[in-house]
Amino acid sequence: MKKMSGHSVFVVDGSRSPYLKSTSPKHAMLASELAIKSAYPLLARQPFSPEELDEVILGCTMAGPDEANIARVVSLRLGCGKNVPAWTVQRNCGSGMQALDSAARNIASGRADLIMAGGAESMSHGPLLFPPNMTDWLGNLAKAKTPQAKAKILASFKPANLKPIIGLLRGLTDPTVGLNMGHTAEILADKFTISRQEMDEFAVASHQKLLAAHEAGRLSEIETIYDWEGHVYHHDEGARADSSVGRLAKLKPVFDKKFGMVTPGNSSQITDGAAWLMLASESAVKKHQLNVMGRITDCEWAGNEPREMGLGPVHASTPLLQRNKLNLDSIDFIELNEAFAAQVIGCCRAWASDDYCKTELGLKSAFGEVDPSKLNVDGGAISVGHPVGSSGARIVLHLLHTLEQRNATSGLATLCIGGGQGGAMLVERS
Repeated sequence: MKKMSGHSVFVVDGSRSPYLKSTSPKHAMLASELAIKSAYPLLARQPFSPEELDEVILGCTMAGPDEANIARVVSLRLGCGKNVPAWTVQRNCGSGMQALDSAARNIASGRADLIMAGGAESMSHGPLLFPPNMTDWLGNLAKAKTPQAKAKILASFKPANLKPIIGLLRGLTDPTVGLNMGHTAEILADKFTISRQEMDEFAVASHQKLLAAHEAGRLSEIETIYDWEGHVYHHDEGARADSSVGRLAKLKPVFDKKFGMVTPGNSSQITDGAAWLMLASESAVKKHQLNVMGRITDCEWAGNEPREMGLGPVHASTPLLQRNKLNLDSIDFIELNEAFAAQVIGCCRAWASDDYCKTELGLKSAFGEVDPSKLNVDGGAISVGHPVGSSGARIVLHLLHTLEQRNATSGLATLCIGGGQGGAMLVERS
């Protein structure tokens, strides 16, 4: 992809919901509700009205049946008005980042001045689907014209027709290679000789860092939200204070039950959540006297082997950094979405491998090593959770907060994407 050029793209504010543990659809909020509840305070503190937005862009992978073009549903319910266009993007795990990239390019090209963009997902509302046999049976029953024909169809019913297809599991399976995302993490563990203990140690550290961040007040981007039953949510629900390598070692592998090492404890959590960023042009910043958090300077998308989808960040981030004459050492902080512990460790080892960088990236030698003190300093999806459509926006938002809190300048947000892709975004704070 070409480097983002044209007008500067500023991030002036942002917010997100707490990331909530997946629960039954009866009690879980819809993706649109999470998006609305986390956006209300963001819009309320702006010096401009919601109707002055040029666009609303939202990433989401599993919008419900009453959320067609969920961005438009959310925009209207937030009071942005009928004249503000809104559209939804879907790039699997990269959907939230894709929304930001789309917004940034519209501002950079001069087509827009103010855009609210982000991502939302309620994985609790992943659908249960009828199998094809049941669909055919219902169709034949509807077509039957006479009582005798209907009776014949009814008599042909088989209980096996009611066996549901779990939409979430199907959605997390790559149909081109027939592998669940967890299986791709197992492949990386084998490829880079990553041990079970290394994965579990990484997972425990994620929990410890998130708990420390909450305790220190470093997650100010989280907005308190309320559900329809009167419950109040202040913090991410996935953090486990009692997490330890000893406890995680007792968990059994999920994806390769006989030889595998990927468990629920060293994988990202299934959660619900939403995240937003407010993007503005330089003229909008001046017009409304907006405070600037930072600037989106460039973004890159890349494809890679679907069986090794977790290495997508390596394939997207490397050309992005090269194009901007940067390397892993020159970046102050990195947010690399923790789909699986094996996947993050695998990315770090791929960057440090002469063989991988020569063979897969066309480099002369290893690209470099990731300094652990710069990586996911306040935890990641293993502890925070990974509402698929939202995570790409969350890591960019938190990266900007990290740069501000630690008086740093440059940041890289990157993530792997189911199907064998990677996304990477560069931000800076002047």
